[in-house]
Amino acid sequence: MRAGTTRSTMPKTAPHILVSLVLVAALANPSLRAQDRISGRSFATRSEVLARNGMAATSQPLATQIAVEILRKGGNAVDAAIAANAALALMEPTGSGVGGDLFAIVWDPESRRLHGYNGSGRSPAALTAAHFAELGLESIPPHGGLPVTVPGCVDGWFALHERFGSLPMAEVLAPAIRYAREGFPVTQLIAHYWAIGARILGEQPGFAETFLVDGHAPGEGEIFRNPALADLLEKIGAEGRDAFYRGAVAERIARAVQDAGGFLSAGDLAAHRGEWVQPIGADYRGYRVWELPPNGQGITALQMLTVLEGWDVAGFGFGSADHIHHFVEAKKLAFEDRARFVADPAFAKLPVAGLLTAGYAAARRALVDPAKAGRAYPPGNPALEEGDTVYLATADREGRMVSLIQSNFRGMGSGVCPPGLGFGLQDRGELFDLQPGRPNSYAPGKRPFHTIIPGFVTRAGEPWLAFGVMGGATQPQGHAWVLMNLIDFGMNLQEAGDAPRAVHVGSSQPTGERMHDGGRVGLESGFAAEVVAELRRRGHRFVDDAFFGGYQAILRDPATGTYRGASESRKDGQAAGY
Repeated sequence: MRAGTTRSTMPKTAPHILVSLVLVAALANPSLRAQDRISGRSFATRSEVLARNGMAATSQPLATQIAVEILRKGGNAVDAAIAANAALALMEPTGSGVGGDLFAIVWDPESRRLHGYNGSGRSPAALTAAHFAELGLESIPPHGGLPVTVPGCVDGWFALHERFGSLPMAEVLAPAIRYAREGFPVTQLIAHYWAIGARILGEQPGFAETFLVDGHAPGEGEIFRNPALADLLEKIGAEGRDAFYRGAVAERIARAVQDAGGFLSAGDLAAHRGEWVQPIGADYRGYRVWELPPNGQGITALQMLTVLEGWDVAGFGFGSADHIHHFVEAKKLAFEDRARFVADPAFAKLPVAGLLTAGYAAARRALVDPAKAGRAYPPGNPALEEGDTVYLATADREGRMVSLIQSNFRGMGSGVCPPGLGFGLQDRGELFDLQPGRPNSYAPGKRPFHTIIPGFVTRAGEPWLAFGVMGGATQPQGHAWVLMNLIDFGMNLQEAGDAPRAVHVGSSQPTGERMHDGGRVGLESGFAAEVVAELRRRGHRFVDDAFFGGYQAILRDPATGTYRGASESRKDGQAAGY
């Protein structure tokens, strides 16, 4: 491995390590195109998956197969997405679960428009900022009861299903229930992160009972069963969303949180409702990229793209010092605005439209020195106008496409697991700012800044791409990086995810921490030594343990209606169609 480059944080036996050998050779020629795979020179680790009647791409092969099973039974893309998410809640609890939140973008062929859904939960009504001050806390802890906010996932399933679903919810959840009772073999990467979660959270209330087998995390290939989650999903499928948010289940959730020092109440759960929102978009070289508006960070990906559009990215060449330098500087600019402006719009007036104007992008772009890394950038002053995670994509024969992301926040979340329910609760509240007077400052009943973002792209008003890149602050960077690969560098859907990534860490955070030293760049193995040396000369510094995320995508060919699916090599996942 060359100095200044890192691999993804995953076990040494992971397939991506083998992939890097291919990437080293591929990067010698930055003008590679998709057809080069025929001669073994492409970034792609496998071919794109092609199908006409439906497609699913998730981070766990069995979840993908469940989605395809639902499509074959006559369910649509929304049914398939819910079924896959329920399966991931069981099979990949290291990044998802019914105790977390959910966001989605749906292309509806009947209305011929995008529908956005924000399924983030709010902070407890009884928990005040004064309580954190009394405890002497300057930030909200990541584990235990204090960071727990209302889980929005189950409500999100039912909101999506009520508007778009076709099969009964009990039938949609049946495959996940079956696997929860009969068991499934834990896959490699999930086993790796499960073991990490067990080391960090093993002493949290209910964690061992819920997620450990004879006192240890299940290893690769070990069969894991979760009959308590099966019972809960069965109850939800039969009785509806109120079986989770009211009654005995809600009381048990609230009691577990309060016993762990938190404030979530049965009333907080009963009051929860997600929100249908209008996606926000920005143009990038003839494509329209769509994200959900704040309190999520999707606008940050759009800001990066509006800045990048002013440079000749294709002319830089993939993997060049100019490519990486300008990408990193665009990220720094966008993340300073992220720290200042992204919050719950119910509590603050946010300059969403102003952040995405061409004039604002040009002004921000002008701050970048093409020959020198910026140590710090100020947030901008746009005009104010009123106005680990799992990702999956599905598509059906009618042309409906779903981009869905769901998360506990820090891998397995807070670690607090209500007894007998088979899941853990998220720690999303950690992302509130405890400094008063800022957009993301803590308040009761408020939605925190959110990292999870589903992405979508249209072209000439037609659906083109449902995609996502999971992984905290990596996500908006991953969105921009993948779209550069597809649009600027002409890669196919699989290549765009498998190609090595650069990420930047160390920008100002929505929790109030400020960047002051320019941060650090993480590079996956495969970038040329002379590129690393040139980046160092420009003043960039490097980090050895960056997280590069995980990507799935479905692309629709506008000429034939054929779907192309991809699931990258950094995850255990699979794309499949029929």
